[in-house]
Amino acid sequence: MNVIVITGASDGIGAEMARQWALRGKGGVALVLAARSVDRLEAVAASCRASGATVLAQRCDVGVQRDCIELIAAAMRTFGRIDTLVNNAGVSAQALFAEVNDLAWTEQLMRINHWGSVWCTHAALGPLKASRGRIVAVSSLAGLVGVPGRTAYCGSKFAMTGFFEALRIELAVAGVSVTIAYPGVVATQIRQHGLNAQGLTAGSSGLDERGAMSVEDCARLIIDGTGSRRREIVMTAKGRLGRWLKLIAPGIVDRLALAALKQEVRPR
Repeated sequence: MNVIVITGASDGIGAEMARQWALRGKGGVALVLAARSVDRLEAVAASCRASGATVLAQRCDVGVQRDCIELIAAAMRTFGRIDTLVNNAGVSAQALFAEVNDLAWTEQLMRINHWGSVWCTHAALGPLKASRGRIVAVSSLAGLVGVPGRTAYCGSKFAMTGFFEALRIELAVAGVSVTIAYPGVVATQIRQHGLNAQGLTAGSSGLDERGAMSVEDCARLIIDGTGSRRREIVMTAKGRLGRWLKLIAPGIVDRLALAALKQEVRPR
């Protein structure tokens, strides 16, 4: 049985990865699905069970360390092993730094996006070493290139990128692979559900979402890259170009990043 733990599995990319892994597994996959919303999580779990997967739905707030520890413990109690850990849970944010008066919500954002991945990974290290398994970190292009209006989000995703790049080297000798995925703009509700300068639900996206990647394509690319133990998955041609332009023509990248913002959230 191939045991896969997915955080942030109640909707968006996490839910779609769960559904696709269930279909691919042909009854040989066990999914441990984690999220804060139990009702939505159970709906995803039911869909995966209908595709033949064995599923454990576990309520987990990755911003709370004890929840992360209990998630891994529950997976081990139920299945006795972990083959893949997908650190997918995250919260988006869009706010010009100068407009943020209370930084408390930015600290919480870091706990969810960065520390949640660190805590889950630390708890799962023993089982993953035993299975010579796979770790997946779902970062963002905002974890490779700074995006104006997303300082807090970029900070949390850059932290993820640095941590998992270093961890990859540490775990190579143990046979554990680390894959970092860098989605661009994906057709989910993460930005609408993200936070604004006051730390409240934004309700709208601050990015130009024309041409957004489908969640199905995004999930497929992550699953394929995980299976082949790829180091990283930069999902768009624009993302790959931006990464190299950052090295040779950083000013151009700054202008492109500013152009991606909607007019109403640009600095004045």
